[in-house]
Amino acid sequence: MDSEYFEVSPDTAMAINQARKRHRKIIAVGTSTVRALETIAISGFQVTPKRGWTDKFIYPPYEYKMVDKMITNFHTPQSTLLMMVSAFAGRKLIKKAYLEAKRKKYRFLSYGDAMLIT
Repeated sequence: MDSEYFEVSPDTAMAINQARKRHRKIIAVGTSTVRALETIAISGFQVTPKRGWTDKFIYPPYEYKMVDKMITNFHTPQSTLLMMVSAFAGRKLIKKAYLEAKRKKYRFLSYGDAMLIT
């Protein structure tokens, strides 16, 4: 998995931490956002403002600390991003979703269709 630059501002960190404090769900849009939030999660409850590079490689059986739901594209088979979403939702559910997407001719990759994983 390639390194990615990320930036979480103090305002964004504060908003996420307030949402967590109020027991609201954290919904990440995109795998880059997931990696950033999981990189800066401290004690599984809060995030700190930070910018930099992440080398975080998320794969089963990773236990997510910050993200409760995610919106992401349909990724290519055998990719690191497919491993990441499988760590989130389980391999069986992801395989079922991909079979349905293929059957219904969903578009894959960056400009394709997306899914909400809860």
